[in-house]
Amino acid sequence: PQAVDCWSIGVIAYILLCGYPPFYDENDTKLFEQILKAEYEFDSPYWDDISDSAKDFIQHLMERDPKKRFTCEQALQHPWIAGDTALDKNIHQSVSEQIKKNFAKSKWKQAFNATAVVRHMRKLQLGTSQEGPGQAMQESNGSATNSSEESLGNGSHCQTQD
Repeated sequence: PQAVDCWSIGVIAYILLCGYPPFYDENDTKLFEQILKAEYEFDSPYWDDISDSAKDFIQHLMERDPKKRFTCEQALQHPWIAGDTALDKNIHQSVSEQIKKNFAKSKWKQAFNATAVVRHMRKLQLGTSQEGPGQAMQESNGSATNSSEESLGNGSHCQTQD
């Protein structure tokens, strides 16, 4: 697995623990800048019942510098995964409410854009990108779906219905 894959695991863990994505902006360019700068927060009250260990796990996976970012092996050895450092709190209701609020069908475009960014980051990491930084996000109307499907494989595992 590549460093960008571990970063993606951090994003998914973030969403699963609070119910909303770590990066958000109506403006695709600003969203892309947030992602590239790894600008995210653990906002109250959504993160109040989440352990410091879980936050540390996410921070190590979403480290901006791929050389400092956790590998899969390091992630598996983190105390939040390997040990018993999770708080004894039931977060199901608050996370469920946030997921319903933040991942309505109209939000699928953002999810597809995020996968386009991951694809772009992977290309940058491999040194094969010929796209400019904003180009991945400019594909948003229609072709972002195609880019996203490529990053997921052939798209056959991720289908949406309107």
